[in-house]
Amino acid sequence: MINQQLITKIKSAKRVAVLTGAGISAESGIPTFRGAGGYWRNYRAEDLATPEAFARDPKLIWEWYAMRMQVCLDAKPNPGHEVVAKMESYFPEFLLVTQNVDNLHPRAGNTKLVEIHGNIFTARCTSCQKKFKMESIPKQIPVQCNFCNSLARPHIVWFGESYDLKLLQIARNFLLESDLLFIIGTSGQVGVPVQLASEAISHGSYAIEINPENSTISNLVNMHFANSSGEIL
Repeated sequence: MINQQLITKIKSAKRVAVLTGAGISAESGIPTFRGAGGYWRNYRAEDLATPEAFARDPKLIWEWYAMRMQVCLDAKPNPGHEVVAKMESYFPEFLLVTQNVDNLHPRAGNTKLVEIHGNIFTARCTSCQKKFKMESIPKQIPVQCNFCNSLARPHIVWFGESYDLKLLQIARNFLLESDLLFIIGTSGQVGVPVQLASEAISHGSYAIEINPENSTISNLVNMHFANSSGEIL
């Protein structure tokens, strides 16, 4: 049962941050990156999502991403995504920081967001570094740059790669001054989001976690709901 104190806390919040992970999209039928759903043609996802794998066989990696793009296109934003989108117009200041690359948050209507791992429907040129959107599954694989015709890659942060420091700074600056933080569907296995959440909490942000299971940051939050995000939100 959601108590009156929490309702008052949410209603009075002015600067609200939301941090989402794979769990919120699992409710839309998108398999999580790790585990049984992470295998494709007997390849582990962890072995494909690397710059070394792309350098060895860009066609193979783009075929894998084309499959994942189709999964994302077939999925629909669920009630959890829809409520997070509505938060933008409810709270005076709002920012969504998502680990997900599936494009479901933008499809639900979020515009005030930072996609710290990139977006599966965006490609980046390996030569001129320009980024461009892909509205559908690419017909030509491997994908070529729209600007200079060089080889393009998925605009995703792969294993062994660094985050975009500008995006991280935007997220960190907002979270450090937030008065309310929702942490939704993240296992806490990825270090950077955990660090962002931990810093926000240490600076006084009231933290609400929504996750059917405990995560690595459950012991830091003010309140934990062990249910699906669609139901609780």
